[in-house]
Amino acid sequence: MARIPTPSAADKFSFGLWTVDWTGQDQFGSAARPRFDPVEVVWKLKEIGAWGITFHDDDLIPFGSSPGERDAILARFTKALDETGIVVEMVTTNTFSHPIFKDGAFTSNDRRVRRFGLAKVLANVDLAAELGAETFVMWGGREGAEYDTSKDYFAALSRYAEGIDTVAAYIKDKGYGLKIALEPKPNEPRGDILLPTVGHALAFIERLEHKDIVGLNPEVGHEQMACLNYTAGIAQALWAGKLFHIDLNGQKSIKFDQDLVFGHGDLLSAFGTVDLLENGFPGGGPRYDGPRHFDYKPSRTEDPAQVWQTAGANMEMYLLLKERAVAFRADPAVREAVERAGVTELGEPTLAPGETLAEFLADPTVYRQADPAALAERGYGFVQLNQLAIEFLMGAR
Repeated sequence: MARIPTPSAADKFSFGLWTVDWTGQDQFGSAARPRFDPVEVVWKLKEIGAWGITFHDDDLIPFGSSPGERDAILARFTKALDETGIVVEMVTTNTFSHPIFKDGAFTSNDRRVRRFGLAKVLANVDLAAELGAETFVMWGGREGAEYDTSKDYFAALSRYAEGIDTVAAYIKDKGYGLKIALEPKPNEPRGDILLPTVGHALAFIERLEHKDIVGLNPEVGHEQMACLNYTAGIAQALWAGKLFHIDLNGQKSIKFDQDLVFGHGDLLSAFGTVDLLENGFPGGGPRYDGPRHFDYKPSRTEDPAQVWQTAGANMEMYLLLKERAVAFRADPAVREAVERAGVTELGEPTLAPGETLAEFLADPTVYRQADPAALAERGYGFVQLNQLAIEFLMGAR
């Protein structure tokens, strides 16, 4: 019988309370499962080998709870955290469910709503710091529009930046040490969401006053919904020094946000993601050492006991892919194919060390005397290299 790897705290696997606690309710049907008690979720995560838990404010403390109710919920929750050792590594705020946010929170056309939304977020920043979280994720699911005539996009982006900068300034003023991670998504629930991709979000961050503590939380499904490559997206975020957190799940093409188990969508893409996360760039560079966070949803078809099987499947998939990716990079045949493909050569600067642009232009062998036909004869062997990756992924090597 094949061995299934066992997760441990060292793997830093974490789950959102909203993931395992999803009742299966969607636009076309009512709940298929009851909700879990958050304390039960903490203990079950410990039981299956997870390390951390995350939540929106409303996941843990129902919207509109009194101060006394809030304190009682937190007392039970923190007691479970202490007893299990489960870590709250990230907290986020729900600014999308209540009708007040139908036109967004930070970018609503109604200034009163923007002020309400900002206050709600700041209150949750305090809670995140109180529970020891390191990252504060901000997903603007309602920050967008269905009709271009309904929104002044220049003003919307200005208000968005104002809101993020206000939260960042508050974090600094309080000395919390939190980092903000923006989560891009192209659409759903809005027709079009502001900051739809990693690239849009990176450009937005560069305009912020407090951009030093603002980065990204890219999600597999969200990038693939935009027909983009998740591995390339997190690679660019790493390159920019802005990969603060990640959301792992599965997605099949550019349909609705499916939130499948990680690896149950595009398996080869998931292999590429784990290869990058575990092995780093082939030529060296920044590494991601943060939580492996699963933002998935147990299928509506599963009963309450099967929910925990689906959670375990995320961790098993990651660990299986990790084993395959590490073996792939260590194999001599792969190393030879990597070298033949020029992957390591790409790490060499185009200009020689100390070479000036004038010296480069004066070298006739670079362009004037070069033979384009001879240069074009090179074959890179990319298909063979990818075939090796697939053979490792399928256990043929």
